[in-house]
Amino acid sequence: MAAYHPQIVHFVIALLAVGVIFRAVSLIPYPALAGPSALVLIVLGTGAAALAVNSGDAAHGAVERIPGARVAVEEHEEWGRRTLTVFMGVIAIEAVGLMLFKSPRRRHAYLASTIVGLVGLVCVYQAAAHGGRLVYSYAGGVGIRSGDPADVERLLLAGLYQQAQVERQAGRRAQAAALVAQAAERFPNNPDVQLAAAQSLLVDRQDPDAALATLKEITVPREDRGLRIEHGLLTADALEAAGQREGAAAVVQGLLTDFPGEPRLAQRLATLK
Repeated sequence: MAAYHPQIVHFVIALLAVGVIFRAVSLIPYPALAGPSALVLIVLGTGAAALAVNSGDAAHGAVERIPGARVAVEEHEEWGRRTLTVFMGVIAIEAVGLMLFKSPRRRHAYLASTIVGLVGLVCVYQAAAHGGRLVYSYAGGVGIRSGDPADVERLLLAGLYQQAQVERQAGRRAQAAALVAQAAERFPNNPDVQLAAAQSLLVDRQDPDAALATLKEITVPREDRGLRIEHGLLTADALEAAGQREGAAAVVQGLLTDFPGEPRLAQRLATLK
């Protein structure tokens, strides 16, 4: 169940949100189907919430072991359990409403269901917000959900790249270069990583000759338009930095011949003339 936690929680959000809205609409005499629809959606959503809690419990072990993530995991779990508890209460109120089928008090029960349901939606929002924070701020579950080591490698690559960007923006170019070099060493056959390494040599190390040497070692598939353009533009930048302005213009002109509608190439060529 752990692997299906992300899908389940999306069903929880959709079913419960629409269910509470339908219950609120049912307080108006029309449409007549709003009331029964609300009950079905809330029951299904609460069932999905129970599955979400169980699947979350199954998934949290590996995430909780990430240094510094334990508190974030616990907060997410707490809001998930609060959501389930509140909507169990909503179902109990809905059951009372069913028992009051012919009583004028039935409307009061459904009004109470709507109010408690709105409180439950606040819990849903908080659980979702804390879950998002766990994923996007702590990388909780990222790279480990499938059990595929390649996913963990992609997580490592993303971390190295993003941290290099942080170091570069902070002016710590040596640290940025070291991180990109580590990525390049780890992923020698990835042309995108090697391109980033060449860019780092040019931008962080201020070494156009080393950047050009790295660029020459990269095999760019001819059918990969995006990579060919990026490789060519970076080669032009390195040649210009090395004092070979005419060579840079020739590289861009060659790309412009192959990709005549690419505005970046035309703009770059204009700066070299």
